[in-house]
Amino acid sequence: MQKLKGKVAVITGGGTGLGLATAALFVQEGAYVYIMGRRQSELDHAVQAIGRNITAVQGDISRLADIQRMYKTIQQHHKQIHVVFANAGVTAFSPLTEVTEEQLDRLLNINVKGTFFTVQQALPLLADGSSILLTSSQSTSLAFPGLSIYNATKAAIRSVARTWSGELLDRNIRVNVISPGVIDTPILDEFGTTEEEVAQIKHLLASRIPMKRIGTPNEIARAALFLASDDSSFTTGQELFVDGGAIELGSTQLR
Repeated sequence: MQKLKGKVAVITGGGTGLGLATAALFVQEGAYVYIMGRRQSELDHAVQAIGRNITAVQGDISRLADIQRMYKTIQQHHKQIHVVFANAGVTAFSPLTEVTEEQLDRLLNINVKGTFFTVQQALPLLADGSSILLTSSQSTSLAFPGLSIYNATKAAIRSVARTWSGELLDRNIRVNVISPGVIDTPILDEFGTTEEEVAQIKHLLASRIPMKRIGTPNEIARAALFLASDDSSFTTGQELFVDGGAIELGSTQLR
């Protein structure tokens, strides 16, 4: 039985990585999915790869007008939304002494402002009993050096989820957070300048995860499916760590 049959889902950051894997699984489980991302080439590839029941809308979630345009596009074809996965986000690696105003503004605008308005602007279209998912990070609970801005923005996401879960109880809309650990996505390529460096860093990260491996986008997608579907009908305001045991059993700090 398809767990999202007849549902309409929105996924930001849906062109690659966690968003793409989740979009593919949601379609497989019966949903019609709208994905949003900044790069048209990645969106085109995602639509081609999934092949059915998916529409891509190019846009930047740091721009309110782009978010509104996405929902107007959805309204042309569907009267309601049942799942919003506010997944888009960026990172920046800088020691405290080297953080710039531009970096701070960029991460706040995309990770916090973008997530906030992705959810707010969806509310008129969201059906009662819907599910809202937000992507945070295990880094909010671990002291990763050089990630102070990123960690703060992801902690803000965790905080607003708590508040929204209470505010939306009267509509039976559930709000939950997925906090991934180290996942094998293109973002890891930013850790090094060569393939060899990236491979070495991945190996180091894996060695410091209790399960001794890096996670996959599909493992995050399956967690998102649980929170999006009726399987989690009595779950709201929660944070689900999908991190190979890092928070409870060990640390993945780079030292």
